[in-house]
Amino acid sequence: MTTIFTHTLGFPRIGTNRELKKAQEKYWSNKFTKEQLFTEGKKIRINNWKKQAELGIDLIPVGDFSWYDHVLNTTMLLGNIPERFKKDSHTIDIDTIFKIAKGYQSKRKHVIPSEMKKWFNTNYHYIVPEFTKNSSFTYSWKQLIEEVDEAIALDFNVKPVILGPISYLWLGKEKEENFHRLDLLTKILHVYKEIISELEKRKITWIQIEEPILTLDLSEKWLNAFKFSYEFIKSSKKILLTTYFGNVYHNIETIKELPVQGLHVDITNKNCNINSLCNNIPKKWLLSLGIINGRNIWKTNLNSAINTINLIKKNKNNICIGTSCSLIHVPIDLSVENKISKTEKSWLSFALEKCHELFLLKTALITSNHSLLKKWSKPVLSRIKLNQNKKREKEIETFQTNKFYKYKKSPYSIRSLEQKKHLKLPILPITTIGSFPQTESVRKLRLDFKLKNISSNDYEEKIKENIKKIILFQESLNIDVLVHGEVERNDMVEYFGEQLNGFLITSNGWVQSYGSRCVKPPIIISDISRSKPMTIKWMKYAQSLTKKPIKGMLTGPVTILCWSFIRDDIKKSQVAYQLALALQDEVLDLEKIGINIIQIDEPALREGLPLRKQSWKNYLNWATESFRLTYYKTKNETQIHTHMCYCEFNDIIEAIIKLDVDVITLETSRSDIKLLKLFQKHKYSNEIGPGFYDIHSSTIPTIESIQSTLETALKYISINRLWVNPDCGLKTRNWKEIQQSLENIVTATKNVRKKFQKI
Repeated sequence: MTTIFTHTLGFPRIGTNRELKKAQEKYWSNKFTKEQLFTEGKKIRINNWKKQAELGIDLIPVGDFSWYDHVLNTTMLLGNIPERFKKDSHTIDIDTIFKIAKGYQSKRKHVIPSEMKKWFNTNYHYIVPEFTKNSSFTYSWKQLIEEVDEAIALDFNVKPVILGPISYLWLGKEKEENFHRLDLLTKILHVYKEIISELEKRKITWIQIEEPILTLDLSEKWLNAFKFSYEFIKSSKKILLTTYFGNVYHNIETIKELPVQGLHVDITNKNCNINSLCNNIPKKWLLSLGIINGRNIWKTNLNSAINTINLIKKNKNNICIGTSCSLIHVPIDLSVENKISKTEKSWLSFALEKCHELFLLKTALITSNHSLLKKWSKPVLSRIKLNQNKKREKEIETFQTNKFYKYKKSPYSIRSLEQKKHLKLPILPITTIGSFPQTESVRKLRLDFKLKNISSNDYEEKIKENIKKIILFQESLNIDVLVHGEVERNDMVEYFGEQLNGFLITSNGWVQSYGSRCVKPPIIISDISRSKPMTIKWMKYAQSLTKKPIKGMLTGPVTILCWSFIRDDIKKSQVAYQLALALQDEVLDLEKIGINIIQIDEPALREGLPLRKQSWKNYLNWATESFRLTYYKTKNETQIHTHMCYCEFNDIIEAIIKLDVDVITLETSRSDIKLLKLFQKHKYSNEIGPGFYDIHSSTIPTIESIQSTLETALKYISINRLWVNPDCGLKTRNWKEIQQSLENIVTATKNVRKKFQKI
């Protein structure tokens, strides 16, 4: 009988106290040397390996650490550096990573960073690989091998982690026409072969090669590329073909023919056809069972998990157990949470606890003693029983049956006329997306209030001072639609989680979103409702300071859902409707105090899309219905905005139309303003604000570049429907950067207004 071993697919690289974020930001601000940055990274890696080994993980992932994101790691590994980042330096080093991710100002011009997208249906981001006909690839970035040697020297049982060649190509983008990125496959495979040859010289058994796109609906062309690729790179070491986030059985005919020695599947997915997989993959293959959910924070019902494993063992004896995916999607350590009740804590499992769950399962499988599993799983059952609320379930069912959410406002053509008459905005109205810089003093103010170092009266007065500063600043620039700056908010989702019933907020539950950007997702533990207004006080005060319209700022139901750790005992759609009903109360209260522009952000609408197309329709139906439920009772003159981040808009354009908002603002500065072609093609008639300032970069856009982009946008969107704005909130930027950037936006817009008024 084969000994069962445990492994994780990856571990959070940010450090328990966000040490990586702090080191990166010190390096970017010249407060850290390169050597100090490297030292901090090494400390985090070694600490991660030690923690996993101490908790009983047998195979330790190496190569899961990255300085920005793991797809960009692969870009560096393959030497796939876009030409514009080579012009000022012939050296490929860590600064190349940050230039590609953030852009930079060269002596000649602003070098635009590579595009950023969401990693499948998560809130993690990756830098999109770029491909041209003449793209060259070379093994020039040795970080993976260096880390493998580092871990072996410390006597860890190492499992190298690499993003697979087909998924890497899939995740990228052609930057020229008339060629397909799969045309570059052989070039890339030569580098993969070289890397694997280097790994073969090391003391390792398994290589984890990740091909997450095998959970998607793939064309024959992409599926055919798998057989060719894995024949090309096959190794003397064992290759664990690794998939996650969904079922792969629909692609089993391709998978079972690959020259690999093992397959990892996510069996936390309810649609996983595990028995069919067992019957179809080669008997000699190792089947790695992703039994511990790497995407949510609930403690695993280990009683149920071991029953599942034992059923699988009847068909497949050669198995190992692991996390469903990398643990980068969950916080690191539950033990540091000292403000959560003992009962609530007993329901949760973070990265370290998930490693312990694997150890408990392995021990029970070896000894056949399940007593520890029963003890661990007892709180899981009590939580589910506690959450049962027949009254709330009936309320949602009644709501869905009566279809209240399908009641529509007047058509946009009528609403827009009433809004223009009421708001009296100029052509090309200028606004921002919502947040202003979250300076150290602002963060300290919120922390002091949280720690009760200052009174609520003092806190409110300081918040008002900041709001006043932001309003006067916008007025001085002659911005048309103002925002209050969100200085009272720590995060666009966490803030509402703190205000609504049904949420649990952690103290240190940080998760990486991209680069140094970390978020602290709230946990939805029970039914959601609003017991008091959440934004009214601040919006009312902001509007009292100016005659210009203030934009009310809310986060939409789908985004709060996607960016929280959600309940696993009811359907997502039910939670979305609960959120929508709570937000509807806030929207109507904003309207009552005279806020006639309300932005309900849904940057996660595309992110929530299921991986399989067969499930898209159902998701988009309840997602758009829950969004419309938030605002359908408002008056025609109340203008509804929404904001969306980088995504594949092609996939959701029909849903965007269905949202029927008056104004949609988009992150487009990194992708291409020609995204507006898509809206033109679909005859989108409502108003649009594409991003004219990349807030993810410290580079200040020039008046000329903004004006040129504006004039390009006007080829696709009429001047009466085009808004001017940055492509996202300004919280991560500093005041000096935004002042110059916004001044340039206003000047460029005024130039274009004059130009078109003369025509």
